[in-house]
Amino acid sequence: MTAGETSPVLEIRDLTKSFGPVSVLKGVTFSLGPGVILGLAGENGAGKSTLAKCISSQYRPDSGTIRVNGSCFTVPQEFTLIPTLRVYENIFLGRELSRYGFLKKKAMILRAQALLNKVGCTVPPRKMVSDLNVAEKQKIEIAKAFLDRSKLLILDEPTTVLNRMETETLFQILREFREQGGSVIYISHKLEEVRTICDRIVVLRDGVLVADEASGDLSAEEIARRMVGRNLTRIFPPKRPADPGTDEVLRCENVSSGREVLDVSFSLKKGEILGLAGLAGAGRTELAETICGFRRRSGGRIVLNGTAITRPTPDRMLRAGLSYLPEDRQRTAILPDFTLADNLTLSSLSRYTSWGFIREKRCREAAARYMERFRIRAASPDERLGNLSGGNQQKTVIARGLDSSPSVFIFDEPTRGVDVGARGEIYEFIHALAESGVSCLFISSDLEEIIGCCARVLVMREGRIRGELSGDDVNEERIMFLATGVK
Repeated sequence: MTAGETSPVLEIRDLTKSFGPVSVLKGVTFSLGPGVILGLAGENGAGKSTLAKCISSQYRPDSGTIRVNGSCFTVPQEFTLIPTLRVYENIFLGRELSRYGFLKKKAMILRAQALLNKVGCTVPPRKMVSDLNVAEKQKIEIAKAFLDRSKLLILDEPTTVLNRMETETLFQILREFREQGGSVIYISHKLEEVRTICDRIVVLRDGVLVADEASGDLSAEEIARRMVGRNLTRIFPPKRPADPGTDEVLRCENVSSGREVLDVSFSLKKGEILGLAGLAGAGRTELAETICGFRRRSGGRIVLNGTAITRPTPDRMLRAGLSYLPEDRQRTAILPDFTLADNLTLSSLSRYTSWGFIREKRCREAAARYMERFRIRAASPDERLGNLSGGNQQKTVIARGLDSSPSVFIFDEPTRGVDVGARGEIYEFIHALAESGVSCLFISSDLEEIIGCCARVLVMREGRIRGELSGDDVNEERIMFLATGVK
């Protein structure tokens, strides 16, 4: 190293990592200097999260070297918060402030408040994590990263559930961190976002590093092409407006649930893809959970396939023909220690039992069919689901919902943590479902996909439906006017 040069914050040489017979990282080599934001892109299963876990010492590489100059903090794709602890307790977990063996609670609360303010989070430090929504949990994970003066931050899908204003707040924080000499590895499937915030972009494909270039030299289309090794066609299928004479499948009449859902009324027609938009905390997920029976309904009426459901429970709604893809996959949708086949057949297990015994062979055969149909990348139906990438876990949950033959499918953030190629597959799947007559309620924080997929959109704010848009009115400006209440 010559005079005036600074040592890299991170050096990786010939890194390899396998899980059983599956090789995940294959000779990855790159370095990262101080004051640089590096974008890490790749399809689901390309090795991004595995690489991040190797850098942060969660995984031990099979071979190769990793040198980190200073401390490193990782904000993972899946939340690590403990729901039975308060916000400030989670922020300081393992790094508590104490004196003479006693916790300095007041000091931790004040410091936590400052960190929450920094990331634009209005959640009180004393609030229980179990009472938070997904976007609030994401902000707390980010706040944890700034507690110590780490030289390297690894952010894995940090903006999946953040709206545009919240994302820009995060970007400003990262720019300030970079100006102070800190370095960032930024993992995201939002390719325009990667180009906006990152100085360099590294692309992995099937565990191999296939690009390491300045962000200005790569368009979003070129990044996507490097990720998948081919040119991508249009990602959104043509929209399918519902015919005015089409039968109504789901109707909500003045539905309420506590203070989160207030007097909501709408209808969903057969074969329609109806969008539900709104900012974080608007009540979209709470409405979905109320319809599906996960939240207690305090008022109103739900009619599914012509039958009023007086006491909706998850099991009753499932048997009535409603499937649900929840927003928080890790907490409420998967059993990571169970096999892929077990997870796929969980909701429709009665179809795979005889005389009270589970027909394991039939479960595996069904799982194999869904693996092929949804291109789920796994060694076999017997692989532990927790070993799969986030996108393959998401496809598994969608396939499970389909296995119960629903007439209505509610998708809450269906492409969360999913790469650009798999997103297109999910959009095509939802479109094909609608063509087959299944009605879809499509909930998303990503306005691009709401606009690209839905011919009709409901917009929520503060627990209420604030407007309905269709046709050319389904655009970002009109949606944001209704979502914010500002004109």
